[in-house]
Amino acid sequence: ETLLPKRSKVRKIQHHPALPYKEIGEFMKALRKLEGVAAQAMEFLILTACRTSEVIGATWSEIDFKEDVWTIPAKRMKAGRDHRIPLSPRATAILEGFKSRGNDYLFPGKTKRHPLSNMAMLKHLDRMKRSDLTVHGFRSSFRDWAAEQTDFPREVAEAALAHVVGDKAEAAYRRGDLFEKRRLMMDSWSAYCGG
Repeated sequence: ETLLPKRSKVRKIQHHPALPYKEIGEFMKALRKLEGVAAQAMEFLILTACRTSEVIGATWSEIDFKEDVWTIPAKRMKAGRDHRIPLSPRATAILEGFKSRGNDYLFPGKTKRHPLSNMAMLKHLDRMKRSDLTVHGFRSSFRDWAAEQTDFPREVAEAALAHVVGDKAEAAYRRGDLFEKRRLMMDSWSAYCGG
């Protein structure tokens, strides 16, 4: 038995430039003044703390408006398992604005059969004169806020980010997804963001 993980299992951690969480309210005010699909997609991404690929690849079949839940199927998730995301009232309102447009994707690209480009939100950051940030960095802003401003347990914040936590033994016994606790957390995050 070896002590080190297989080389294929070791990934270098890459830190993405992130907005300090204390600045998120002002940033969101500026973002909400912008028009277009990319601006609303970025707001939705921030409110859900999801990855760019998860947001731009989202389809209407993944949304349950009755329960305010977005379920990303395992095939689209980095960890390879379904991920349920509680939607805050503001996140749901963003989607309501797109629902009747007849597109395949929540946030369509130039045609309704294609998703928004993975560069569209980054270009919005440039337009906002915030090229010092990355879109992925907003996940870090969320995580820092959760750690420093709330009493939510670490496991809840990590579950919100769809991170795999714990060892195999813990995974064998912990089968829930902390959904209701995450709903409270995401509603608090939305309020903190001014939503």
